[in-house]
Amino acid sequence: MTAEVMETCLDPVLSRLVTSLKEAESLSGEQDLGFLQTLLESKELNALVNVHSKIAKIGKDDRVAPLLSSSMQVALEVLEQLAPRCHISPLCKEVFHLLQTPHLQSLLFAHDSIAKKDFYPHLPDIPMEVDEDEETIKIVQLVKNNEPLSGAQSAEPIVGATIKTDDETGKIVIARIMHGGAADRSGLIHVGDEVIEVNGINVEGKTPGDVLQILQNSEGTITFKLVPSDGKMGQRESKVRVRAHFDYDPESDPYIPCKEAGQAFQRGDILHIVAQDDAFWWQARKEGDRNARAGLIPSRNLQERRIIHERNQMEKNKDPKAENDDFDREMIATYEEVAKLYPRPGVYRPIILIGAPGVGRNELKRRLAARDPEKYRTPVPYTTRPIRTGEVPGREYIFIPRDKMEADIQAGKFIEHGEYKGHLYGTSAESVRSIVNAGCVCILSPHYQAIKALRTPQLKPFIIHVKPPTFEQLKETREAAHARSTFDETNSRGFSDEELQDMIKSAEKINFLYGHFFDDEIVNDDLATAFEALVQLAQKSECEPLWAPATWVQ
Repeated sequence: MTAEVMETCLDPVLSRLVTSLKEAESLSGEQDLGFLQTLLESKELNALVNVHSKIAKIGKDDRVAPLLSSSMQVALEVLEQLAPRCHISPLCKEVFHLLQTPHLQSLLFAHDSIAKKDFYPHLPDIPMEVDEDEETIKIVQLVKNNEPLSGAQSAEPIVGATIKTDDETGKIVIARIMHGGAADRSGLIHVGDEVIEVNGINVEGKTPGDVLQILQNSEGTITFKLVPSDGKMGQRESKVRVRAHFDYDPESDPYIPCKEAGQAFQRGDILHIVAQDDAFWWQARKEGDRNARAGLIPSRNLQERRIIHERNQMEKNKDPKAENDDFDREMIATYEEVAKLYPRPGVYRPIILIGAPGVGRNELKRRLAARDPEKYRTPVPYTTRPIRTGEVPGREYIFIPRDKMEADIQAGKFIEHGEYKGHLYGTSAESVRSIVNAGCVCILSPHYQAIKALRTPQLKPFIIHVKPPTFEQLKETREAAHARSTFDETNSRGFSDEELQDMIKSAEKINFLYGHFFDDEIVNDDLATAFEALVQLAQKSECEPLWAPATWVQ
């Protein structure tokens, strides 16, 4: 191809650049000019510029203008709507899985990027020349409402920010902006801004309590005169979601900077952490409350310190003669980062039933497996105890010698194991994997201490706590059903009152130690009702996107 023909194929702008280079050959080094000319004449660069030019025209031509720039978000909302209907309509199920395919999601992501013109380079702002001796002042007006603004001495709901005295300068500064509050919505007040005047009153030499008194006595519009902080930008919401592992009530917390700014929650709530810039107090709102103002919650670090302090106090005050519990000392439950785990076609999460001995989880497991034997399967456990009359090897248990089982446990071949009345029991990892790989739902009912070994990114189990009702209901329902005591190996008698009380105490202990790991719970007061609840939860785990540890989704 001749040079003349080549130039006619170039992008017009690149062609002019090549012509300019040729005219400048005598003015600069030939090596650099030759390199630039080769680059500008390359097919790859010209194709890239051509694509960029076409994309840049999108929006100017009504025929190809994007209708929206949030198609990926729309797809996620559609998934949320389709999830409950997947087990009813095959068409919904097909669309549900189609919208989760990587290729389609990548296409929607690319569409949104082009619609938002995210392909343009993000250049830094041009710096403005400012006299170093001149102090910049900004005046901000906010309408007073029921937003919290707190200081070191007192707190009154004012504008949605906290103030403090700077340790080095002694000046009043903005310490925190509450996400979703009036100060945050204005976009004009930032952390670190120095407060000079409030409603025309100079605050130099005043305390945060004095400033709060001024704000409390103000009506209508409040005018702040501020010195902007150096390099401080507006706060950006994080995308972190966590599951709370404890209850929190700001009204009973003596250390929170502002009780009115606190966010109460209960164990199991999903929280959207919008700011983690403070070492001791995070800002969060409950998931789903998009329009709500964020509130203060203790950070993970602060809550861990509190738990450790409480445990140390319990150890000091503990009666030496008291029974030693099996409290899980290595576990300090505060928050767990979570993300939505979407179902995958043909891959089912194992269902794990946790509960006190005798509560009925094994019967629920048996009924679920019998409901659809091709879909729901349970692995046959291993044991070292002798075979009993009427038992068939491989049906109730797989019987193996103790030395063999101990060797397999050491080799990590059991995902859970324990000892009862001098005999070992356990579930092999291979038996669970074979059920999952066969496209079936694996059902397990292990000892509660096996939760940590089973709750892994590889298994991604759906854990259900089977709980007993109150003592009166428990006694009444078990007697009406002629339930046999599981503590009597002959199964020749019913449950004693002491055994029923122990069952309730054991359930409370399980909930205290591991309740934050449960995805849901069932109260087994009536076996038929409890079984229907189990069936619904099993369908939920198969069809709905559910919150799970973030490490399972990554």
